[in-house]
Amino acid sequence: MAASSTPLSLLLVNDNAQPKSINTDAATVRVGFLGPRGTFTEQALLTQPDLAASELLPYPSMADVLRATETGEVDLGFVAIENSIEGTVNVTSDTLAFDVDLYIQREVVIPIQQHLMAVAGAELSDIEEVVSMPHATAQARRFLHQNLPGVRTRAANSTSEAAAQVASDANPKVAAIGNQLAATIYGLEILAADIEDHPENQTRFLAVGPRVVPAPTGHDKTSIVVFQRKDAPGSLLAILQQFAARSINLTNLQSRPTKKGLGDYCFMLDLEGHIADDVVADCLRTLKVGGHDVKFLGSYPAAGDHGPALREAAADATNKADNWIASLRHQMRP
Repeated sequence: MAASSTPLSLLLVNDNAQPKSINTDAATVRVGFLGPRGTFTEQALLTQPDLAASELLPYPSMADVLRATETGEVDLGFVAIENSIEGTVNVTSDTLAFDVDLYIQREVVIPIQQHLMAVAGAELSDIEEVVSMPHATAQARRFLHQNLPGVRTRAANSTSEAAAQVASDANPKVAAIGNQLAATIYGLEILAADIEDHPENQTRFLAVGPRVVPAPTGHDKTSIVVFQRKDAPGSLLAILQQFAARSINLTNLQSRPTKKGLGDYCFMLDLEGHIADDVVADCLRTLKVGGHDVKFLGSYPAAGDHGPALREAAADATNKADNWIASLRHQMRP
């Protein structure tokens, strides 16, 4: 489920990188998201009370959201980064890695239920074409193969754009794949519910903003991109050993082409911990000393059902440790 929301004021801890000033009043904060209305991105965004209370601005693509965030058109951008069935949303990861200079402020994970929807009066047996975002269509391959064999598929920029097109065209032979929110907004009927191939289907979203780092909570993640010095045997192993030697858990690892030539790859990593943690800072420092180019993408509160409890436990443990140290120092004598 979604991570507990962090007050907007806590998203703006200066990392001495001279970030752009942004609004901290939720009523005036502008948040860009993948539109039009009714996307899963909007659905995830609305699980965050502080973000939901902001001015919400839809953009036609996730790259557009990120660029608008960098230029200051919006104060925060909200984009999908990973799906449990289809994996990484490459346009998001590549834009963050190569095209913009933004920091992740938090992550949000929600369950994804895909529905097949069409105009009123349409029947499942009449559907000849299905339109949706490619990631969404891919999440329902089994259903389409079993129930609509040979059906044509057409790509849209988002699930809600697909729903809007189906509603506008009013063709009972065309259906869209999307969520309940889109069906409600565009007045479509659900022909088949929960058509995703795996009931555990989840998508991870990121809120990104100017170069500021949220304060550590005790249950955090850090995301980086590591560019290897040269393509040589053991180069990835040498990078990974830095994390293993410090018992830092990697929660995600992927390689992406750098766009500079065949065989030239960088590595995108998510790891447990915060840049404020000495062990994390030491690891990143060692990578830099070793000649690797490291792009920092942010340290931020981790999502998860148990996130709030883990953060509370970490804070409690810190308080107890501080009290213990204080009690020992109190015993010192001149």
